[in-house]
Amino acid sequence: MLKIFKYSVYDLLRSRWSYIYFGFYFVFTTSLLFLSGDVSKIVISLINVLLILCPLIATMFGVMYYYNSREFVELLLAQPIKRSSVFLGQYLGVACSLSVSLLLGIGVPFLIYGILVSSAIWNFFMLLVIGVTLSFIFSAIAFWIALRNENRIKGFGLAILAWLFFAIIYDGIFLLTMIVFNDYPLEQFALGASIFNPIDLSRILILLKLDISALMGYTGAIFKQFFGSNNGMIISFTVLTTWIFLPILAIRRLVSKKDF
Repeated sequence: MLKIFKYSVYDLLRSRWSYIYFGFYFVFTTSLLFLSGDVSKIVISLINVLLILCPLIATMFGVMYYYNSREFVELLLAQPIKRSSVFLGQYLGVACSLSVSLLLGIGVPFLIYGILVSSAIWNFFMLLVIGVTLSFIFSAIAFWIALRNENRIKGFGLAILAWLFFAIIYDGIFLLTMIVFNDYPLEQFALGASIFNPIDLSRILILLKLDISALMGYTGAIFKQFFGSNNGMIISFTVLTTWIFLPILAIRRLVSKKDF
């Protein structure tokens, strides 16, 4: 698995899409730092971009890489190599290459700016953790979708639908439910509903860290009310970590039964 992981990372880091992904974050972050010296405001601006762009790129990149490397995978499967090692190595390669592009694209401008001696260094660190975590989560979801669908068009369509569901549709359903049942106590429902959306959890986690009550929204306020800032952050991060491992377990189970 380690050799496949190294090959995948090396192959992906040479891809022009990795440079484009890095370049976008580098230019965007540099522009924000040039226009505003308030690091907290810049972190808020970046998190709004990360919550949409990281899941989208990770989902599409994961599906695209799986389908483009299918012939190479078939060659590997003909060798005495465990199936799980092949696919987990590729998944980790995709997730890590995206994370490297993200970390360099955002990290280098902040390092030049002098974030290491800034009081906002922990907010910056939390921003990077959220971006990397979302990359790992949605890369795993993308691989699971691609493994379940041999048809490329169907796989890409389901991947886009999955991203739309977590990024937009889920919040719409949640808000509609809150409006329809606003006469009932919905605090417990709000806590439970937020667990099933890693993007919402990521937003709550960073806003709890920044302690910006005006921007927390309903679920963020409920998290802070029930658990407090620190406990809420721990619970949010624990659930996000679970979101990484659940698709990985689903991938391992699927490849052990799938007929290639």
